Amino acid sequence: MASLRVEVVYALPRRAAAVAVALEPGASVRDAIEASGLLARFPEIDLARHEVGIHGEVSSLDAALADGDRVEIYRPLAADPKELRRRRALGRR
Repeated sequence: MASLRVEVVYALPRRAAAVAVALEPGASVRDAIEASGLLARFPEIDLARHEVGIHGEVSSLDAALADGDRVEIYRPLAADPKELRRRRALGRR
């Protein structure tokens, strides 16, 4: 009987997908992502390349989950925020 309920979220620039899943106690971040079906819906997700987290904190795929956790799949940044700020500052001079 599954007694662990978590939400798995993947956000894109113009839309987001959130899927609630029920898992067995001791399930990992990887288990939740695989159970969510998001890997099939978004083939661009590469767990070897994308970081993941729990409630906004970067985590490993093997991290154990607790009931009510929110698993997040992070997209790679399109540009480094520090570099963008530096370029804007140089443009103002």
